[in-house]
Amino acid sequence: MLLGLLLSTSGVQAFYLPGSYLHTYKPGDVLWAKVNAITSFDTELPYSYYSLPFCQPQDGVKKSAENLGELLMGDQIENSPYRFRMNENEKDLKVCVKDALTEHDVKHFKQRIDDYYQVNLILDNLPASRLTRTPDNQTSRWTGSPIGFKLDVKDDPNPQYYLYNHLQFNVLIHKYDMEAGVGSMLGTGDAVDTVTTAPDKSLEGSFMVVGFEVVPCSVLRKAQDADAIATYNKLQESRCNDGPLQQIKVGERIVYSYDVSYQPSEIRWPSRWDAYLKMEGARVHWFSILNSLMVITFLAGIVFVIFLRTVRRDLTKYEELDKESQAQMAEELSGWKLVVGDVFRAPRYAELLCIVVGDGVQITGMAIVTILFAALGFMSPASRGMLLTGMVLLYLFLGIAAGYVAARMWRALKGTTAGWRSISWKVACFFPGIAFTILTVLDLILWANDSTGAIPLYLFFILLLLWFGISVPLTLLGGYLGVRAEQIQFPVRTNQIPREIPAQKYPSWLLVLGAGTLPFGTLFIELFFIMSSIWMGRVYYVFGFLFVVLVLLVIVCAEVSVVLTYMHLCIEDYCWWWKAFFASGSVALYVFLYSINYLVFDLHGLNGPVSAVLYTGYSILMVIAIMFATGTIGFLSSFYFVHYLFSSVKLD
Repeated sequence: MLLGLLLSTSGVQAFYLPGSYLHTYKPGDVLWAKVNAITSFDTELPYSYYSLPFCQPQDGVKKSAENLGELLMGDQIENSPYRFRMNENEKDLKVCVKDALTEHDVKHFKQRIDDYYQVNLILDNLPASRLTRTPDNQTSRWTGSPIGFKLDVKDDPNPQYYLYNHLQFNVLIHKYDMEAGVGSMLGTGDAVDTVTTAPDKSLEGSFMVVGFEVVPCSVLRKAQDADAIATYNKLQESRCNDGPLQQIKVGERIVYSYDVSYQPSEIRWPSRWDAYLKMEGARVHWFSILNSLMVITFLAGIVFVIFLRTVRRDLTKYEELDKESQAQMAEELSGWKLVVGDVFRAPRYAELLCIVVGDGVQITGMAIVTILFAALGFMSPASRGMLLTGMVLLYLFLGIAAGYVAARMWRALKGTTAGWRSISWKVACFFPGIAFTILTVLDLILWANDSTGAIPLYLFFILLLLWFGISVPLTLLGGYLGVRAEQIQFPVRTNQIPREIPAQKYPSWLLVLGAGTLPFGTLFIELFFIMSSIWMGRVYYVFGFLFVVLVLLVIVCAEVSVVLTYMHLCIEDYCWWWKAFFASGSVALYVFLYSINYLVFDLHGLNGPVSAVLYTGYSILMVIAIMFATGTIGFLSSFYFVHYLFSSVKLD
């Protein structure tokens, strides 16, 4: 029942393959553009398109069905008054004449223009894009269209604000080819594949939309003349940004209009998203990966040399001695061999360790499967919100793995099945509780600012139902399976009296925190592209690179944690459990410091304290998830290493 609720909330669209979005239009067929929330890279506070005095559809504003991911991202897709007729060029069409602007309207327009807000139109599921030229005469593509602009007037402290009230649309169309059929898109970005279907005679002469471009213009028109002209009829001819401009001032009546032109294109249906998905800096991605491979190879060489030349040599020498000689040698030996009776002593806060490891398994599994599916092309940007919806679904169902690992680890540490229900409950509630608390605080801030980025109240209840209806029961089931599985047997006995740890020359936690620099070196270049996509409005779809970086990150985390665990055992420090976790988990500290650096130097502090608080809140949630995931990878690797190492020591 709850799964059905999720599916109905997510909308059918989220579960279609990208190929099923194909639409063909006969000449003269009517298409309607849609509008998403207006957005700004400076504030990160989305608002409804109709929060400003724009023209509304004649039959009223209607919201489109949105999936779970779109709602969580703050999208608000609604119908618009912009009408198109396939392959019919039209110019200076009237949309509407708005009533005189009030002081409230003028204030909001000026605030949105100062914050560089963009209007986001959509046609046939393609976002409107705008081409601009860089100082070095290069063409750059941006999604969205600015609301207006301001000009500073000489000897006047108050700048003048102008509105883009006329839009020039250019629709790229591709004619249906009877010989080739229709290409159905199965993937985009790193994984593109097409399947040519059989020709369909009913589609002969039809067109497909393969591009949607917009040029914003400011045109001053007389409202009195426009009142006498019906909607979608031709107004007086205008020239874009050449002549009197539409100023924003109290009492001004604004005439909205638009042009539509159609341009035949060689772009085929499967390739229509390529213009949006061109990620700059592909060479940087490859250099990053090659650099990480060199670091991993060097680190792996050190690990194998240490283990093969040191560990194996010591084990062989130790096993060749008889019992009396072993006892005599034990008095002379130092290092990891002396902590054999304490190495598996339960750590402090063992319950918390089991909980974070369980949650880390859940987050890591979700990340690996999601990125793998995206890299294979199953999560197209045509399916808005599909990536986030898939992540939520995977996290819910991977609760069974989290409960299993946490309960089995708890039984191994305590030697009893008592308390597994409590552990499973806490695993199911710990990280989701942290995320829910952070999102609630951020949502209160968004609600206070009337932003569409706020999660609707009913969605909160749906998420709670999914949490306690799917994730919690599956986590409890995983815990039950974990305690029913064969208990992990430690290869050596633990002494009743703990061994005293020798005084160290340097704080061991300093080395643990410094170890996070190696995983961060693997991650930080890709992290820059991800954060630029999230906060600068770029479409991120190089999931092939991201999956390779994720695999390299897992390897580095495992190697770093194992090396540091061995180093601590060599100085007779058997309290390795938490240090193994934070040796790789400390990468989260550097990710957080990098996010602050990105806020100050790339986003320039955003615009206002509200935006900075939102950015920091989302960054903290991301950092906690990274710490749990990377810490779990390091801990489980070290646990396996220590278990294998001491299982090679034969003791009575």
